[in-house]
Amino acid sequence: MAINTILVVEDEPNTAEMLTSYFEAQGYAVTAVGWGNDALAYTEKTLPDLIVLDIRLPDIDGYEVCRRLRSHRRTARIPIIFLTERRERIDRLTGLELGAVDYVTKPFDIQELKLRVRNVLKRAGLPSVAHPITGLPFSALADEQLSVLLKAKSPWVMLAVRLEGLDAFSDVYGFVARDDVLRAVALLIQRTATEVGGKESFVGQMEDAMFFLVTTPEHARRVQDQLATRLREALVFFYPRADWESGHSKDGTPLPRLSIQLGSIVGPASYGTLKDLQESLQETMRPL
Repeated sequence: MAINTILVVEDEPNTAEMLTSYFEAQGYAVTAVGWGNDALAYTEKTLPDLIVLDIRLPDIDGYEVCRRLRSHRRTARIPIIFLTERRERIDRLTGLELGAVDYVTKPFDIQELKLRVRNVLKRAGLPSVAHPITGLPFSALADEQLSVLLKAKSPWVMLAVRLEGLDAFSDVYGFVARDDVLRAVALLIQRTATEVGGKESFVGQMEDAMFFLVTTPEHARRVQDQLATRLREALVFFYPRADWESGHSKDGTPLPRLSIQLGSIVGPASYGTLKDLQESLQETMRPL
């Protein structure tokens, strides 16, 4: 079972140390930072399951940290519990209006905070139905559609698109550019499905960087050809023009090359389980 991760944003060292020690003893993986900008930098690389966020910080306040997290799709859904000395009703309303899931005032009862954290993480652990960046059917909803294919009697074709090199790209250009790539690819696949794939087409996401499109055999070849052409043409636009032309990023390092793989399977077939279907699809993936 995966360990839940908590980011504690608290500039008071004793409080930060106490929270870290306590929640680690409860079985959580805890990271503590003391500045708002450090919290934002941390979430560019790692998405915690929960943030315990003090409002009064040395650089930017917790409200601003929350605003910035909520302004990006990648971090918009991270649950946030405000932890603060402010007790006024307006302060609580401000935090809740920004999208915080809870608001705890200091001094606090650590047992109560433990239960609040547990309940927030339990709610957050419910299966998501849409990808937080692309908005495509994801996780439980994507699996539900794939399960339908296992029982389908009429013929179908599933095409898959996988992005390679996304982590290296993000290291150079940042998570905002990375999210833009995911959204652009998702939109391109959706448009191809709508324009070429017919009414029966369905587009979803299996993994963060792997998309799938289900269509009928009569449309499959044209859909695949159009996808290949459009994806090849799109790659150049994900980079600053000067970097693409020189083959190097601004710091002189080689360009982190994104690449795309395509694959397809045909049904109905005896895949047996959802895992069998997904593994069969993975085996067909080839570079574009």
